[in-house]
Amino acid sequence: MRSLRLFFSDEACTCGQLVVASRESQYKIFHFHHGGLDKLSEVFQQWKYCTETHLKDQQLADEKTCMQFSIRRPKLPSSETHPEENTYKRLDVSAWLHHLNEAGQVEEEYKLQKAIFFGGIDISIRGEVWPFLLHYYSYESTSEEREALRLQKRKEYFEIQEKRLSMTPDEQKDFWRKVQFTVDKDVVRTDRSNQFFRGENNPNVETMRRILLNYAVFNPTIGYSQGMSDLVAPLLAEVLDESDTFWCFVGLMQNTIFISSPRDEDMEKQLMYLRELLRLMHPRFYQHLSSLGEDGLQMLFCHRWILLCFKREFPDAEALRMWEACWAHYQTDYFHLFICVAIVVIYGDDVIEQQLATDQMLLHFGNLAMHMNGELVLRKARSLLYQFHLLPRIPCSLHDLCKLCGTGMWDSGFIPAVECSGHHPECESCPYGGLAEVSSPKPGSEGKRGLKTRDVFAFRK
Repeated sequence: MRSLRLFFSDEACTCGQLVVASRESQYKIFHFHHGGLDKLSEVFQQWKYCTETHLKDQQLADEKTCMQFSIRRPKLPSSETHPEENTYKRLDVSAWLHHLNEAGQVEEEYKLQKAIFFGGIDISIRGEVWPFLLHYYSYESTSEEREALRLQKRKEYFEIQEKRLSMTPDEQKDFWRKVQFTVDKDVVRTDRSNQFFRGENNPNVETMRRILLNYAVFNPTIGYSQGMSDLVAPLLAEVLDESDTFWCFVGLMQNTIFISSPRDEDMEKQLMYLRELLRLMHPRFYQHLSSLGEDGLQMLFCHRWILLCFKREFPDAEALRMWEACWAHYQTDYFHLFICVAIVVIYGDDVIEQQLATDQMLLHFGNLAMHMNGELVLRKARSLLYQFHLLPRIPCSLHDLCKLCGTGMWDSGFIPAVECSGHHPECESCPYGGLAEVSSPKPGSEGKRGLKTRDVFAFRK
């Protein structure tokens, strides 16, 4: 046995999962739904103490002879939580109406985003609030303007559908080969455990199919890629109306950064930001990735997290909470990357302690899918964002990660300096005007290194 991990899921620390990993990276997960895990925890802690004492007496220094044991509780220590954690309740009907004026306009967009970021949205009003987060509705729009927009967009939607249905035989054949064949295979196996899509000949499955086919006509550059059905299904289940769901999906693909298009350069940009965040916030894990070379730095274990927005990693209720926190765009447009870092910080101990290879890392995180605590990950991610906000300097490699941030990222008036990472082969100086390391020839400090300010980076508001 390589490791033994206990993950408590309730506040009383009696229920959760026991995860056993073999040295061959095979995992066995035991679920404790009705208590008892706390008793087992006490036994294992005593066993670990006895085992360590025995090994110490025998003077065995090889760490790999020791079974790795740890306990993860659902609460973070106060030093690891965002100071505003637990100050916002879930946005319900009453709270939502409080954000609207008499004309139906959102009065203070930033306050609404903050409330959603910390508290999430009650399931009863998701269909009404999500279109704002996905840029289908403008926050400044009135109730009357939104109703007029819906009528206009419904007309546009059926025009797109008519264009698809009126293709020539040759166009239909090409469309079937490039798009429809894959869509038809995907929709019948997407979220079928959800009551909304359950059962044979479910009309909602056909509605999802039409939305995806029509989107491929609307945006032929992207067309359809496997996984898009996983993104449309929750939208349709909450928004319900076919046309509204379509335009929400359009907004999701256009305006939400953590939805990557199939282009490799988009994913590489995401991974570059993530590598830099790990280097700042979890240097031991980053060092392990670096030791594995190019394969390790590709971080294959997290590609699915980004492309499918954690939908395959967490139960729907928790995954949708993460979606809402990302869509809120509170203090950053890249909150999904802080969620990725949080997963690594909470569940990546085995990777470092056992020096797992690339394929073993992929298996490690893959086996934890649907067994991680989503609320714990969200709280940790919010804490990491807060810590990032307090950094006195950030590397210039994260310059673009911040430049799209809306109001609030640096609302205290403090603007961190940018530190040049030194990797600019096409430029003699840092193109972001960062801080460059230079010698500091002060009396008594010869040979020491200092930092010279080139320009303080002005973040866009």
